[in-house]
Amino acid sequence: MTIARMTVLIVGATGSIGRLVVDEASRQGHTVRALVRGQAKARQLPRDAQVVIGDVTRPDTLAGAVDGVDAIVFTLGSDGAGKAGAESVDYGGVRNVLGALGSRPVRIALMTSIGVTNRTGDYNRSTEAHDWKRRSERLVRASGLAYTIVRPGWFDYNGADEHRLVLLQGDTRQAGNSSDGVIARRQIAEVLVRSLGSVHAMRKTFELVATKGPEPEDFDALFAPLDADPQGALDAVRDMANMPLEDEPRRVRDDLNAVLARRPSDPS
Repeated sequence: MTIARMTVLIVGATGSIGRLVVDEASRQGHTVRALVRGQAKARQLPRDAQVVIGDVTRPDTLAGAVDGVDAIVFTLGSDGAGKAGAESVDYGGVRNVLGALGSRPVRIALMTSIGVTNRTGDYNRSTEAHDWKRRSERLVRASGLAYTIVRPGWFDYNGADEHRLVLLQGDTRQAGNSSDGVIARRQIAEVLVRSLGSVHAMRKTFELVATKGPEPEDFDALFAPLDADPQGALDAVRDMANMPLEDEPRRVRDDLNAVLARRPSDPS
């Protein structure tokens, strides 16, 4: 895989995955720009990271963050903030960054979660986190930008010999525990960054888990066999159709329409 050097904005840069994405993007030779809410957060990051101050819940603070970037990695997490946090951060953060971009073409890598299409489980009923993450996926697909959406399994539940990556589609593992699949945080970060430079990862959505075996060397070979999401579709290939657009809140449909209106004239 030949890696084109990019300026990469990491949204969620001080989270448990975001910090690793910062390290991985730098290791791969990219110029790293980290979005943080304040200078105190910036002290958690490597000195060579470009720090920009902004808040994903405040659209007026984001223009400088997206200016001149080639790619964006979203690792947002509302950290147990309930339904309001899931909407304002997991979903609203993606919406607001896309709004700040306007019609400028960039490469997107979005991290959501395995089981994101499970609407009836206790976790989603109490937090609506799956629903809001899934809506953020829909915004990215509607944007017309080149994207990869990664739905990782349970963080760092993998054993010392479990590093062989397995990419799944259809979101069929919905037990709501580590039996759905496990994955090292470090490997999530690597897949997110590797996807930015791979044409084989474009317009693809997948669940990411690890099984017994060594780490991969060829990421194109991992991405290539996957089915791309259908052109113009809001949901991922083979996802269950259990979130009808006509039943969505008016504000969500308005957001989708706003994103569609900004689509690049020649989308990647």
